Amino acid sequence: MSTLAELPAVAECSVAGCSYNDHSSCHAAAVTIGGTGDAQCATFIPLGVKGGLDRVVSHVGACQRQDCSHNAHLECGAPSVRIGAGHDLADCLTYVPR
Repeated sequence: MSTLAELPAVAECSVAGCSYNDHSSCHAAAVTIGGTGDAQCATFIPLGVKGGLDRVVSHVGACQRQDCSHNAHLECGAPSVRIGAGHDLADCLTYVPR
């Protein structure tokens, strides 16, 4: 992958309490997946301040989960990802451990 358009899109975000969520669409330009136990959406910001761009197809900008089967050189190789409630309020539901 070499451009933002080639990175996997955030197909769905069901985290209603996130500032970047607008009708199940993520409006952050890119999300970061991190966490130590489960694969958390590190871009999650609780409501209070509305964030993001007016029109955007959000992508996975960085994946810090080297133990995910979709991760290659800290880039996500999944066709798309879903963000929603898992162990935490905002997790990458596409995460699959190796």
